[in-house]
Amino acid sequence: MTKLVLLHKADSIYDDEPDVVYDFPRSYLKAVREAVGDWIIYYEPVKAGPRGYFAVAKIEQVIPKPGVEGRFLAMIEPGSFLPLDTEVPRLIDGSPLEQALTEPDGTPKKGGAVQLAVRRLPDEDFARIVRLGLPEDLERQEATRYDPEGSEAAEEAGIFERPVLERLTRRPYRDVAFRRKVREAYDYRCAMSGLKLRNGGGRPEVQAAHIRPVEHNGSDSVRNGLALSGTLHWMFDRGLISVADDHETILVSRNKVPGDVVDRLLSPDGKISKPEDKRNWPHPANLKWHRENIFGQVASEGSAPWE
Repeated sequence: MTKLVLLHKADSIYDDEPDVVYDFPRSYLKAVREAVGDWIIYYEPVKAGPRGYFAVAKIEQVIPKPGVEGRFLAMIEPGSFLPLDTEVPRLIDGSPLEQALTEPDGTPKKGGAVQLAVRRLPDEDFARIVRLGLPEDLERQEATRYDPEGSEAAEEAGIFERPVLERLTRRPYRDVAFRRKVREAYDYRCAMSGLKLRNGGGRPEVQAAHIRPVEHNGSDSVRNGLALSGTLHWMFDRGLISVADDHETILVSRNKVPGDVVDRLLSPDGKISKPEDKRNWPHPANLKWHRENIFGQVASEGSAPWE
């Protein structure tokens, strides 16, 4: 196995969906096959935008692209995709983060490997990029973000030093990373009420909801998330509300949710608010999955918040 850097452009001619599939030509087949079962890092090239290294994922398998000669699909292992908490720049102090892109004097190489859409990545380069993008103490950072005096949660999060690969697979760490990216994408505003509320300490009231749950192969991509208030998160998870196939109209299970609750909780125009960056908009496939598998079908447990 080997680790890779995969170049991705939002407007690519290839059918990429970073948390699901990576589309590539035959020239990279050998390298991608070597990476099956191992981790990759996504990279945005200079001409495509400013992000640099922006996410990690694991390749599960490689298959021929149906109906397209000479093209292949790297299928991403469900649950492995994770955006970097901080996008990592291409250069630090003028030097690339990849050995293959660096001249002996530390300056960037030109041409050659720099232009490859798929690059092999030594373990030490991979670990360095992940450490920069997903800090070991991310849980501590989040726990103390609105409580400078610290907390028991922060102390517990700091007991162990988390190896790089453990960070990528440990569910509590991934939950913190997902929550931070989703709330930031929505500017800490509830997508369904339109409200941006904070408590006295400045802590955002909004939560991060997975559209397709992790236990049903949902990813930790921002495109599988919605920023929702606590009550609306509860309602969304229990199928009382969803989003229509126009990708913006809020659906309500009217026989289960009182009209006055709808009037109080949801945006008057009945539509969701989306992130400013279109790359973070909810993916239609995830919204469709929620409509078909959760909306109107999940039994509520206990009393509803408005009862």
